[in-house]
Amino acid sequence: MNKLAAFLLALATASASAPALAALKPGDQAPVFKTPAALAGQAFDFDMAEALKKGPVVLYFFPKAFTRGCTVEANAFAEATPAFAALGATVIGISHDSIDTLKRFSREECRDKFAVGSDPKARTIKAYDAGSLMPGMASRISYVVGQDGKIAFTHEGSNPMEHVEATMRAVKKLK
Repeated sequence: MNKLAAFLLALATASASAPALAALKPGDQAPVFKTPAALAGQAFDFDMAEALKKGPVVLYFFPKAFTRGCTVEANAFAEATPAFAALGATVIGISHDSIDTLKRFSREECRDKFAVGSDPKARTIKAYDAGSLMPGMASRISYVVGQDGKIAFTHEGSNPMEHVEATMRAVKKLK
């Protein structure tokens, strides 16, 4: 392996497990946003302010659709979505992926259970300090936003299953 390939591999490995640089903390005001999203293969405009009127929002950022960890995470959130809904919570994932990619991802990996938002210019990703060291990818970070519009819980880490479990506990504590 040449030096450039070794450096790129090391950078990709480090950034895949590196936490976001300055994640929002509980009590911080959650940035309100609108973004193109997909649910069950259909595009729509997700509006954070409207979602919060219905209950808390589980907002998770993921690096790239159809990659191993992101697929595992989407499948786990899909399985947990009925339990989140029973607690009044809305689940949405956000990545840099195009809306066309996310239409397919919403059907195949999110199993038509929850929306995924497209943020190719990283406006929402930046607003939530969920940027990655790798250009064009978000960090794996999850937030629970209470109906008051404040961050109730933040979880960072490379294990996709922990995001589902930790956000579920946080939503339960809000009740």
